[in-house]
Amino acid sequence: MSVSTRSRTIRTLANLMRTRRTVVLSGAGVSTESGIPDYRGPDSPRRERAPISYQEFVGDAEARRRYWARSSVGWPRFTAARPNAGHQALSKLEAAGYVSSVITQNVDGLHQAAGSTDVVELHGALDDVRCLRCGRRTDRRAYQRRLLQANPGWPPEAATLAPDGDAVLPDEVTTSFRVPGCPRCGGTLKPDVVFFGESVPRVRVDAAWDRFDEAEMLLVVGSSLAVYSGLRFVHRAANEARPVSIINLGPTRGDAHAHLRLQGRTGTILPRLAAMLDV
Repeated sequence: MSVSTRSRTIRTLANLMRTRRTVVLSGAGVSTESGIPDYRGPDSPRRERAPISYQEFVGDAEARRRYWARSSVGWPRFTAARPNAGHQALSKLEAAGYVSSVITQNVDGLHQAAGSTDVVELHGALDDVRCLRCGRRTDRRAYQRRLLQANPGWPPEAATLAPDGDAVLPDEVTTSFRVPGCPRCGGTLKPDVVFFGESVPRVRVDAAWDRFDEAEMLLVVGSSLAVYSGLRFVHRAANEARPVSIINLGPTRGDAHAHLRLQGRTGTILPRLAAMLDV
């Protein structure tokens, strides 16, 4: 797409947003410019292993041990991430009334950190930990302190950051890692996020559809729409003849339904969109 064509497309999107209440669906591509890797972007490195599944985590104590060992290494760098220009532009667009709400597939809390106030975290938030037995919630920062107290001298080596606060570690260094249980009942603790193979909680789905129903247009930013939890919003918008606009660095599963399609980084395009709307 040429510079002039991109500018015209951004201006067309801005004109649509002047007259239509817009809900945003965001994905991992919004946060890559904050240093958080994504799963499927064109610049994403090949993963050595598939992400842990819900069935694995619940049914395999060794898999849980490996997960928490890697997470304890990835967590400090994950929490050091800060909102980028794309997050900030969406916050300003919400404050100006052009964006009604954000439905995000991300678990990093960066939309809220940038100032967005109406955010539905479809896949949960990594800074919450929940007991699978009694339901007690624990702050992830507090649990990080327990993990490090239970494993003096950890971490054993530098590691590469992976998506969603994970890290790459050889399995052999995690075999002696100790995982504290729930402080109330001793049960298994799990980050309160949706793992692969796990269903999105009904309360979050309902909240997302409420925001969708209040809007007249869907703007997808930074998502390949590879998973159905996001793609279904595009399908419904298309079925109801609501305009769908997509901003993403690579192709998406929703491109065939897009009224407007912008190829590029959200941290570049969203600020230009905000500027055209005098935000």
